[in-house]
Amino acid sequence: MKFLDALLGRSQPKKPDLDQLFGLPQAALTLEAATDFRPTGVGSVCYRAAEGGAFAATQADVQQLLDADAGGGGGAPAVERTQDSYGFTWLVCKHDPSDASGLVTDLHAVNSALEASGFGPFLLCSLLTFRDTGGRKLALVYLYKRGSFYPFAPQTGERRDNALELQIRGLVTNDLRVEDDLSRWFPVWGAPGL
Repeated sequence: MKFLDALLGRSQPKKPDLDQLFGLPQAALTLEAATDFRPTGVGSVCYRAAEGGAFAATQADVQQLLDADAGGGGGAPAVERTQDSYGFTWLVCKHDPSDASGLVTDLHAVNSALEASGFGPFLLCSLLTFRDTGGRKLALVYLYKRGSFYPFAPQTGERRDNALELQIRGLVTNDLRVEDDLSRWFPVWGAPGL
């Protein structure tokens, strides 16, 4: 089959490598050292919810596991589930802004649990959000199906700060596998934390 694919010019998509997420804490340090951007303590995983009890059970188990891990007995839950205007579900994880490693571990756990339960094809992206002292927002977005990252810098009125995105790409390229195809840098309007 591989020979026929090569002959016909078809290529296999890159396998997602969830361990790439563990490069985010280093990228956060790089951004702190080179810019005014700091982690907000908010990260999220976006997916298309599937029908059925197995998916609902997996989703509830992940949420319960992360809440218990954070000691979410009487306080606010560590994880919230929201739905955006496009119909995608977001599991939003919150940590102390100085704990990027803990937040990334939670994001990895969400992705891994969904993938291990057979729901990997429903995963879209994960993101870690940043803000500077001037109030500008930024996210480092992990594309699950591509196994790569890109920066997303939204502005008011569903506009993007393309110059900032390119600047951030240059800064984090040694820390993260950055998506080369700029047409894959999809806007994530309304993403939690942005």
